[in-house]
Amino acid sequence: MYYNKKDLFEKFYENRSFLISKLDKKELDKSGFIVENYIFFMNIGAVPFVKMDSMDKALFNYQYYNIMAKYYKNRAIEIEKRGKKTKLSNSYRNKSLAQYDKKNDVIIRMLELVNYKNVEAYYIESNSKNLNGSLYEIVFKDYDKAIFHSTEKKILDKLTSYYCFDDVIKKSVIDEYINSKYEF
Repeated sequence: MYYNKKDLFEKFYENRSFLISKLDKKELDKSGFIVENYIFFMNIGAVPFVKMDSMDKALFNYQYYNIMAKYYKNRAIEIEKRGKKTKLSNSYRNKSLAQYDKKNDVIIRMLELVNYKNVEAYYIESNSKNLNGSLYEIVFKDYDKAIFHSTEKKILDKLTSYYCFDDVIKKSVIDEYINSKYEF
């Protein structure tokens, strides 16, 4: 369990940088990145911050919700690969959707924390036909590797109203990660 927020953020950023570095060096794939982050959060007994009054807390919460959403989704897929959909796989899918909703709320909070300054957003090229034309990237230019993704219209509307969204399609800053498949 963690008690000291300073230590928590140091451990969080150290782990985040370490895993991103492993991704960059191709020592870890997308699925491994999800699993390693999940293990990290479980090992520290992580719970999201209720009050997000800093970018540190918001980044922590984003990572937590995003990892949990992907972890639950992949658990559902694993179960479905073994047969038909079950109550358990549906439960995991519902948990995943709830975590994605929370992740999107965190993105809005991050945008508010920076007052929509030094943020750029745009649609990204995707190998997924389902995501083409709906998945967009948000880059917080004042923060190291602060690159986030969403399909949420509410966020898109806010980005557009604050002139942060460029209605073009670009290659993602982390294209290789975005367009790689999970290998669970």
